[in-house]
Amino acid sequence: MKVLVIGLGGVTNGGKTTLAEKLKNMLPNCDIISQDDFFKPESEVETDERGFKLYDVLDALYMDEMVTSIHNWMKSPAGSGVVTEEPQKTCDSLKNVYILIVEGFLLYNYEPLNKLWNRRYFLTLPYEECKRRRSTRVYQPADTPGYFDGHVWPMYLKYKNELEENASMQVDYLDGTKSQEELLSYVYSDIIKELNKLRE
Repeated sequence: MKVLVIGLGGVTNGGKTTLAEKLKNMLPNCDIISQDDFFKPESEVETDERGFKLYDVLDALYMDEMVTSIHNWMKSPAGSGVVTEEPQKTCDSLKNVYILIVEGFLLYNYEPLNKLWNRRYFLTLPYEECKRRRSTRVYQPADTPGYFDGHVWPMYLKYKNELEENASMQVDYLDGTKSQEELLSYVYSDIIKELNKLRE
């Protein structure tokens, strides 16, 4: 049995969840873990001097729990409730390969996770487009006025810069303004190449 752990990271509203769901439907033995499931409750998230809840930082998440969940999945992917395709749909050589897609906005800035990735993708968006998409979404708690410019975007740039400065980190940057079909097609074929490498 072999496992492939794929990171799908990047900007808020960049299309990570949609892409992850579509890949899951196309790939054999595929499962998703979402970073959003590891947010601390609002009462445990720090507030800065402007009254902004600091959600877009690692401290707002139970990162240890997330790492544990990924490790547990890797130890027993077949037992994780992953839906296996009928054998005739999946090439025999891929029957014992399990794929985990981990999607979230802060995947590559937490050292314990960086030992796990087979492939890392990072979705980017220009400021205006990101702000426009963010304004159409309803969050719990809701974004307060100025929150995007005062906290969300600066934190995205901070973590993205950290990533770009880390020369040892192999990251595939994806343009989130491209159509979902284009992004899906690119990432899907890339993962298939990775699966073929595993088979060799």
